[in-house]
Amino acid sequence: MIKGIIFDIDGVLLDSMLIWNDLGARYLRSIGAVPEDGLNEILFSMSMEQGADYLKEHYKLKESADSILNGIQDMLKDFYFTEVKAKPEAAELMNYLKDKHIRMTAATSSPRAHVEKALLRNNLLQYIEVIYTTGEIGISKHSAAIYDKAADYMKLNPDEILVFEDSLYALMTAKNAGYKTVGVYDENGETDQEGMRESSDIYIEKLSDVIPQLFE
Repeated sequence: MIKGIIFDIDGVLLDSMLIWNDLGARYLRSIGAVPEDGLNEILFSMSMEQGADYLKEHYKLKESADSILNGIQDMLKDFYFTEVKAKPEAAELMNYLKDKHIRMTAATSSPRAHVEKALLRNNLLQYIEVIYTTGEIGISKHSAAIYDKAADYMKLNPDEILVFEDSLYALMTAKNAGYKTVGVYDENGETDQEGMRESSDIYIEKLSDVIPQLFE
């Protein structure tokens, strides 16, 4: 029986993946560097800190990794603070889960200030008990540490928790650690949707699809 949820945020609760696909290239162009083809695929599974390190080393940038990270975060700030919208049906699903007394937490690779502001502006923050970020934990979603933190907080076992992810590598991390998984389609996210479909316990194209498959 599912007693708790761990939501990824970008591409699951927030319709924010489009900017992530162009973020590294956008930063490089802003400082006069030419981004390589496929840079978004390289950066996709990295935390922002890892991405800044990659850009510095791969492009031999004179800027420090911290300066690169700050530049990327500045680009993101206005988007999250003023523009990004909730994914369709996010509020409806979260309200349904609340009514069913299913606990909700979140695990994200984005900066806390950005996602908290966006979730608050879209009236979603009220549903989430706690948010964990890969930047604060110090390790990406290639490790299950961020999911384990949320599970420990809820005092639940992995098999009592449903993890919503829109990227295959993160979904596989959670699945291999014993969590139940929901693969969420996002048009600007994971390119391997067949892999998502095959690897997740539940695969959905819109958030409301999960309700009849699991909770009714």
